[in-house]
Amino acid sequence: MTKSGPYDGGMEWLEASTENCPVQRTLDVVGEKWTLLILRDAVNGVRRFDDFRRHIGLSEAVLSDRLRKLVAAGILKTVPYREPGSRSRNEYRLTRKGWDLWPVLMALSQWGQLHALGPEGPLLDLRHADCDAPVRVVVECCADHAALAPGDVTVRLGSGAHARS
Repeated sequence: MTKSGPYDGGMEWLEASTENCPVQRTLDVVGEKWTLLILRDAVNGVRRFDDFRRHIGLSEAVLSDRLRKLVAAGILKTVPYREPGSRSRNEYRLTRKGWDLWPVLMALSQWGQLHALGPEGPLLDLRHADCDAPVRVVVECCADHAALAPGDVTVRLGSGAHARS
């Protein structure tokens, strides 16, 4: 946030070090295009290496590297399986930490439907299972669960903030 945004605090935003920024740290783990597409497919039930490779269309080397990084970060876990007559292989399943990225993927999809959708319409139509209403991602207040706009939020540097060196 800049001075023109909702930031309100003593040390100026531009004076603060961003090495402890949660956005930056998250992007260090999932900020590559292929990684987000792997996560999109994992959320939609894809589990096997060949299925990821075929559906996303990336090389075995890149897929292996991204899957290895997601497992190392604790976002995916491997679960062995064996087809009859074949060697044992691994499926990739989202962990709780991985499922915690679901709202991020939903927000990216929601933004894409508003600002980057092709003329043929959305690939997926996400609906609440109980009432069949469309679902959307919102930022809300913890106290009254009201949806918030950026101007409704005050941003202050947190306890992990320190001056740039």
